[in-house]
Amino acid sequence: MKIPHKDPGWVTYIWLVYLVFFLWGPIADHAGARQWCLTAVGLVAFLALYFAFFSCRKPWNRLSLAGIVGLGVIYAPYNGGAAAFFIYAASFAPFVVETELAAGLLIAIVVGIAGLESWLLHISNGFLFPATFLSTFIGAANIYFAQRNRSMEKLRIAHEEIEHLAKVAERERIARDLHDVLGHTLSLITLKSELAGKLIDRDLAQAKAEIRDVEQTARQALAEVRQAIGGYRSKGLDAEIRQARTTLETAGVTVNLESSPIELPANHESVLALSLREAVTNVVRHAHATRCFLRLERNNGHCQLEVQDDGRGGYQIEGNGLRGMRERVESLGGQLERDTSDGTRLKITLPVPADRETSKS
Repeated sequence: MKIPHKDPGWVTYIWLVYLVFFLWGPIADHAGARQWCLTAVGLVAFLALYFAFFSCRKPWNRLSLAGIVGLGVIYAPYNGGAAAFFIYAASFAPFVVETELAAGLLIAIVVGIAGLESWLLHISNGFLFPATFLSTFIGAANIYFAQRNRSMEKLRIAHEEIEHLAKVAERERIARDLHDVLGHTLSLITLKSELAGKLIDRDLAQAKAEIRDVEQTARQALAEVRQAIGGYRSKGLDAEIRQARTTLETAGVTVNLESSPIELPANHESVLALSLREAVTNVVRHAHATRCFLRLERNNGHCQLEVQDDGRGGYQIEGNGLRGMRERVESLGGQLERDTSDGTRLKITLPVPADRETSKS
């Protein structure tokens, strides 16, 4: 008898075939009304305990097992078919404990009770063999199935946990991407709008040009949000470097750029592009800087991105953007260093895979 891993459903009724042992005695003996009444009481009690076993959780199903053993003890002297109750108890035993050793001990107890009763009461109605040998055999076989069920349950729980963590990671990814995309573009829109407001009385044509740039930037932001939601995080590192220069210069920051072409995997390039975007956004928003130094280079099997400004520095608390940047970098085995003692210096180092050691042509 193998107990199913999930809700047994109709399989539960198949295993009731073992009750033929319990009913065979009264049929063969042409039992009278009294014996049939006692048999019916035992049968009803067993069915109640049997179905309770499948519906109860641990450890309450152990009470059902104990009740079935009790029925076997009560009916064994009068009906050799009561051995079926010990068979059921032994087959259930591996499923009410957590280890193979405990299952073996519980089966031994069930079989020992049957053997002891047979010896003490000198039961000789065909009870001993099925109550001991069959119980031991079926119970031992179910130890394997019970252990497999427990392994499957652990696997199911682990799978559900993986799915949960994947959903959490995806939500965090979308949140970081939206923060990076919107934070950067909204800062640029704000700067251009302020510039247009200052120029509107002095240079109307230039103010109109800035307003057109605001419109274009807003449209670009909408496209980037859609890309971020779809998982496309950036247009590439080269494009991001050019955009960083434009953003800084629009904010009145002088840019010193040193960049050498480096061939990188897509995920490395995406992380560096978004990190550069976040760093430049922070310079524009918080640094009050007049100069900014950008450098991208390969060094000893690593790619290094450095952003340094001459702003106020001294701000040590990491916000959501910087924290998301650090998480991305560290997920690729890289390192993020931040120094705010003299302005703000941000240095990101990522390992470059061996097959990407060559520069772009």
